[in-house]
Amino acid sequence: MLVAALISACCVLPPQPALAVQNLPTLGDTSRESLSPLMERKLGEEVMHDIRRDPDYLNDAPLLEYLNNFGWTLVNARPEVRGEAGFDFFFFAVRDPVLNAFALPGGFIGVHSGLLLAAQSESELASVLAHEIGHVAQRHIARMVGSQKQDSMIALASMLLGALAMRGSGDAGAAVMMGGTGLAMQRQLNFSRDAEREADRIGLSILDAGGFETSGMVAFFGRMQTASRNYSDVVPPYLLTHPLTTERIADIDARIREQRYRQRADGLDFQLMRARVRVLQDDTEQGRREAQIVFDAQLQLNTKQQIVAAKYGMAFLAFKQEAYGKAEDLLQQAVAAALPAKQSLMLTDLGVEIMLVTNRETEALKLVQQGQAQYPLSRGLAHQYARVLIASKRLDDAIKYLREQARLYRQDADVQDLLAKAYSAQGKRALQHMALAESYVLTGSVPAALDQLRIARNSGDAGFYDQSMIDARERELQERWKEELKASKER
Repeated sequence: MLVAALISACCVLPPQPALAVQNLPTLGDTSRESLSPLMERKLGEEVMHDIRRDPDYLNDAPLLEYLNNFGWTLVNARPEVRGEAGFDFFFFAVRDPVLNAFALPGGFIGVHSGLLLAAQSESELASVLAHEIGHVAQRHIARMVGSQKQDSMIALASMLLGALAMRGSGDAGAAVMMGGTGLAMQRQLNFSRDAEREADRIGLSILDAGGFETSGMVAFFGRMQTASRNYSDVVPPYLLTHPLTTERIADIDARIREQRYRQRADGLDFQLMRARVRVLQDDTEQGRREAQIVFDAQLQLNTKQQIVAAKYGMAFLAFKQEAYGKAEDLLQQAVAAALPAKQSLMLTDLGVEIMLVTNRETEALKLVQQGQAQYPLSRGLAHQYARVLIASKRLDDAIKYLREQARLYRQDADVQDLLAKAYSAQGKRALQHMALAESYVLTGSVPAALDQLRIARNSGDAGFYDQSMIDARERELQERWKEELKASKER
């Protein structure tokens, strides 16, 4: 499907005008690109469909919310990095202990769980994300294929998927890469020195404008480089694809010396996020034992943030082990230790989760409403509010709320899944499967969506209006699927 979409689009999309971003360096003439901004975004979305189906994709609402709030703080510090294409950046995490991060075409930026745990401050994490934002802002992947034939995008797609497949299986990744152009494309994906210097400069300007410590970039990269010297056979993947040369370090140091030094205190959410990731990274018994050891040691540091984070991590660990009483007790200790500071979204989220699983819907509703008053734009709390309404049997209220959410957030597959759950509880099978069809469309599975529409048509409770909606949507998706199959055969 990925390759089919690429071929179909590259046959009809003309090259776009050169990217003009104020005060940002340029690399080559973008007017001759064969990968337009629209095509670049399409490529990124198609790759993301595959990533989201990977079991190591961390589809964890509090983590995704933290990463995107944090990432957009960086983007908003230098809004011009969105460029003429106006990329809507999306930040996500994958479960992998190695230190790595990567930028996909069109504004998608991934971070390995190992890197999130290795970052010792928000400024260090910001330095990595800002660097990746720099690659997206300068459209380095588009420039790399700009002088190639359009068919090179197919190989690029294979390489992107192969690099991701290698996380879990080197053989699987190599097989995907062989389907593209192999070693040549692998080398092409490694950013050039000029591209790396560009990303460094943009990253530093983002850090400075956002009020982060610019020294965090050298500190973090330097620690990874030291690790690679100590373990010569285990070079961090981030340094393989983003080689930190002596020249680059000197250039970054020189630029840092020109900037005013500032010290930035980390927010509580940063420590809570790391505690959550430590539990999510390894759900085996050994992994949980190791997480407990880390949290016990963290308590001995005897600083407020570390104590709150350790208690929260232990509460989340107990929740995963279905020890709900213990989890609630530890969470209350974390909340008490955090007061009188502003409460965290992550603390509220876990509190609602515990109340839901222990069938205390009234308390859960009160807590989630308090959270929404404090964090009105939180997507995670919006989903939880709907879940609480469904659990409370307030199905009409849940459906009314979710349909409004679906109008406001058209790309939110979770809203469609929750709608399907609410309709199912009402026994409305046609509407249930129509909602599931929309969820499958949003996650990139058109055949599965068509199957759901067929089930909806034959459910027995579809009225005339529902049948009309099903027919219209089915025709639209069938046409879309035919175009993708046709493009695949022409490959």
